[in-house]
Amino acid sequence: MNSILSKDGTTIAFDRAGAESPVILVNGALGDRAGTGPLARLLDSYFTVYTYDRRGRGDSADMPPYALEREVEDLEAILAETGGSAYVYGTSSGGNLALEAAARGAAITKLALWEPNFLVDDTRPPLPKDYVEHLDQLVASGRRGDAVEYFMTAAAGVPAQFVTPMRGMPMWPEMEALAHTLAYDGRVVGNNMSGSEVSRARWASVTIPTVVIDGGQTPGLAQGADAIAAALPDARRRTLTGQTHDVAADAIAPALREFFTG
Repeated sequence: MNSILSKDGTTIAFDRAGAESPVILVNGALGDRAGTGPLARLLDSYFTVYTYDRRGRGDSADMPPYALEREVEDLEAILAETGGSAYVYGTSSGGNLALEAAARGAAITKLALWEPNFLVDDTRPPLPKDYVEHLDQLVASGRRGDAVEYFMTAAAGVPAQFVTPMRGMPMWPEMEALAHTLAYDGRVVGNNMSGSEVSRARWASVTIPTVVIDGGQTPGLAQGADAIAAALPDARRRTLTGQTHDVAADAIAPALREFFTG
């Protein structure tokens, strides 16, 4: 494990492996660098792969109050560690974060996004307007398990009858440990899951080559991927048919290799 200090003094933990051009992997909700490890191992023969714990997760520290700007600064700190610029792959809300960083001028040379959180129609219900506030309240009152369940049902769209049995699974305590960061991801996503059209003007500054990829299995996100790709000045679309939102490492790795080396 390595660590760096972000602009506000928060310690951010990261791993680095491989050689050649640098690639940074940005995880989504309830994810940490351990979760991106399998993908990193499939890429580190082709790239120098950086995986990191977003603030408040794993071995990284936290410094309240949370702000999206601080997460962008964390990614910029990792970019600086790579030598100044890098390719970036973001999954789910991590894709929203990477896209936000690119829009703010981060030194990203190519950007790959897996099912970023954009809802542009009524394919599925939008996030509740008080989604972030409700998560904060649940965590503040010690109801971390309820916060995870609320995320699963309201954001991930898992039927409630399937979530209840999950509370007894070995992974549940790990998710509860990260429950406070669910509101962070909610703030990263913002109103992008409201069902509104994507603003071309909002993303016009992201002129770097970008690929937006989906698996065709997540309600609403294929249409969102179409919309954000259409809004970006230099973007292409790809579908890995049959992949769920939790895309398999051996499915996404070849697509990333092709895009980043093309």
